[in-house]
Amino acid sequence: MKSIANTLLNKLEFPVLLAGLAIAGGLWGLVELMEVARATTPHAFDTEILLAFRHAGQPDSPIGPSWLEGAVRDVTALGSTVVLVLITTATIVYLLLIRKPATALFMFAAVAGGQALSSLLKLEVDRPRPDLVSHLVNETSLSFPSGHAMLSAVTYLTLGSLAARFLPDRRTKVFVLGLAVLTTVLVGTSRVYLGVHWPSDVLAGWCAGFAWAMLCWLVARLLQRRKVVADSD
Repeated sequence: MKSIANTLLNKLEFPVLLAGLAIAGGLWGLVELMEVARATTPHAFDTEILLAFRHAGQPDSPIGPSWLEGAVRDVTALGSTVVLVLITTATIVYLLLIRKPATALFMFAAVAGGQALSSLLKLEVDRPRPDLVSHLVNETSLSFPSGHAMLSAVTYLTLGSLAARFLPDRRTKVFVLGLAVLTTVLVGTSRVYLGVHWPSDVLAGWCAGFAWAMLCWLVARLLQRRKVVADSD
């Protein structure tokens, strides 16, 4: 048995193994957070973190200077449906212009699949928006998971991982992927600051989005090996 395990590990490339572990971890985190979301009362860490973004005893008053609220609204727009659709459409059009239709189709399927998964999870859990603090933007959809957090992870990480395949050196690859992760983190954090999501909603969005993006990366890697989608050459 040990020799079989060693043989399998030797055949698996480290990035593939790491991606598999990331997918498993993301799914585990999502399942655990679904239990939190289904609880009849908010979890202590949800309420504590949400209130930490408000002045003590003033749930309508966000912390920070007066300009911060507007800046956070700008950041949260990076995860909005309109912006993500524009980015995805621009990427698909570019790929079609350089005659990479299979890669364009893959990008569309990755983002559309993430959107469908997010909608299904919202309907399954059916969690209302938090009412502990005031909402600094208007939202009418269900709360769990955070669509902004999940879809920004899906879009930016998928786009970043595909772009990294064409970049010339490791530093630029790390920069692009780091920028994708940073944008995803900022968008998710902005949703809690604005009071429209519980922290567990955002964490679940990150878990689901990261797992989906890693799965898409594995599929893209397989398709690139088979010369179905564009590779770096």
